[in-house]
Amino acid sequence: MKLATYMRDGAEQTGVVVGDWIVPTGVASMLQLIGSDEALGRARSLAADAGSNDGLPLSDVTLLAPIPHPVRNVFCVGRNYKLHIEEGARARGVPVDYPQVPEFFTKGTNTVIGTGADVRLPDVTEKLDYEVELAFVIGKRGRDIPAEKAGDHILGFTVLNDVSARDLQRHHNQWFKGKSLDTTCPIGPWIVTSDEFDISADHRIWLTVNGGERQNSVTTDMVFDCATILEYLSAGLTVEVGDIVTTGTPSGVGLGLDPQVWLKDGDVMEAGIEGIGSIVNTVRAQ
Repeated sequence: MKLATYMRDGAEQTGVVVGDWIVPTGVASMLQLIGSDEALGRARSLAADAGSNDGLPLSDVTLLAPIPHPVRNVFCVGRNYKLHIEEGARARGVPVDYPQVPEFFTKGTNTVIGTGADVRLPDVTEKLDYEVELAFVIGKRGRDIPAEKAGDHILGFTVLNDVSARDLQRHHNQWFKGKSLDTTCPIGPWIVTSDEFDISADHRIWLTVNGGERQNSVTTDMVFDCATILEYLSAGLTVEVGDIVTTGTPSGVGLGLDPQVWLKDGDVMEAGIEGIGSIVNTVRAQ
């Protein structure tokens, strides 16, 4: 099942995506939808019986981020693909050091936007970069969740672009500021529920800029898989329904290219994951 949030006639709504159509669920907020077993059950019925329900062409609505107003910061993992770890070390001129545990940081809630929305390029950075990532959404509250129980808590998966200001990361000697500029977390186009996305499979993960390939890998190349990430994250820390957890990016980021290449005004990024879909966002100087 694909769950989406969209704008139509000036109002946010949620729907089930079936082919090129979206069927309204009657629930305005994705947080309300995924927080209710009853509402999710109705959504599954709509998806199963879509042929006899009135739907809207996707072309007639504006897709937003699946959770456009997250209650908490987006949880992120850095340095979680081997080749990305190596390219980052080369770029910084330091020895390669593979993490022994997931390295967590967060992105502020005002970073979140949907496909089609512009990514703001402000004057405070000259080194804006892209990072396609697989993200998962929490569907059941919990703490101290063992990896073997992670599937009980993960509602589904989506595409995320962890747009990053590399100069701010270096200047502040930590990741939060450089990762939290407004509009730098495109997410979407929808949430694919866990029963329809085999996390153990080799899903291609990729990103293009202006049609040219920059990143191309598979999700199984992660150092720490989703279950392990959730186990470490939830150790002593309660995860809530609607929390978004992203899992790191593969190699090919602008930081790791030789010469390095940074995003500029007018650049069009498309980030995608096989089995989910893709999101498209344009960089705009502001």
